[in-house]
Amino acid sequence: MEIVNWIIDAILLGVHAVFSMAPPLLGLTVLSAVVGVAMLWGFGKTSNQQRMKQVKRRMQAGLLELRVFVDEPVISMRAQKSLLAANLNYLLLALRPALWMAVPVGLLLIHLASFYDRSPLPLSAPAMVTLRMSGDLAESAAPPELVVPANVQILGPPVRVTALREVSWRIVPLSPMSDKLQFRFNGRSAWISIEAGGRQRYVPGTKVASVWGSVFSPSNGRIPGEFAEWAEIRYPAARLQLFGFRVNWLVWFLVVSMASALLLKKRFAVVI
Repeated sequence: MEIVNWIIDAILLGVHAVFSMAPPLLGLTVLSAVVGVAMLWGFGKTSNQQRMKQVKRRMQAGLLELRVFVDEPVISMRAQKSLLAANLNYLLLALRPALWMAVPVGLLLIHLASFYDRSPLPLSAPAMVTLRMSGDLAESAAPPELVVPANVQILGPPVRVTALREVSWRIVPLSPMSDKLQFRFNGRSAWISIEAGGRQRYVPGTKVASVWGSVFSPSNGRIPGEFAEWAEIRYPAARLQLFGFRVNWLVWFLVVSMASALLLKKRFAVVI
C-alpha cells in the first residue's frame, strides 16, 4: 500500500508543482476538471450505455404521459408506475460504474486532503504535537523525548494522558520550514514531517502504524508499530478563496468535476 500511496503522491506533487505559483484554487480546478473527464470516460466504459439509453427514453415517455393525460387517473397512475420502474432500473444500471469508480476516486480525495485540507503551521503561534504509544505508559516512567529542529521551540514539558496512552507537546515554529520532528523512547525513534510558514502546499497528515490506517492517512508513511500507534501535528484548516469568499475544497472538487462531466457528455457520446 505504501508504494501505491507514494505513486499517487508523486503524481499529485508533479501537478501541484506546475501550478505552484498560481492560487491554490486554480490547480484544484484544473485537476477537478481532468478527474471529471476521466470519470465520464470510465462511466461510459463500465456502464451498459444501450440499456441506459432505453431506460432514459422510457423515463421521458413517462413524464410526457403524465403531462398529456393529467386528467386521466388510470393512465396517469400507470405512467407513474412506469416512471418509478424506469428510475429504479436506471439506478441499478448506474450502480456498476459507481462502484468501479468509488475506490480510485476515494483514494484520490484522501491524498488531495494533504494539498487542500490543511495549511502549514503559522509562524510564532503555538501548535500541538501528539504521540499515541502502542503500549501502556506508566505514570512513573519517563515520557518519550521530542527532538525538534533549531527553528522550533518547545513550550514546557510534555503532557501525558495515561488512559489514552497519549503524550502531547506544545511547539512554536519560528521560521518557514519543511522538516521533521523526531520522537525517542527506550532506544527507539520515529519521525513525523512538519510544515510551517509560506504558501499553501503539501502538508502531510497523521502518521499511523497499521496498514489499514495508512489507507486513510497515507501522506507520512508508517510509524514503527512497536513504538507508537500514531503521531500527528494539528494543522489549521486551509483557506481557499474565490473572489474573497472562502471555498471548501471538497465541495469545489465535486462541483467542478461533475460540471465538466455534464458539459462534455455529448462530446464523449456518454449517456449519464
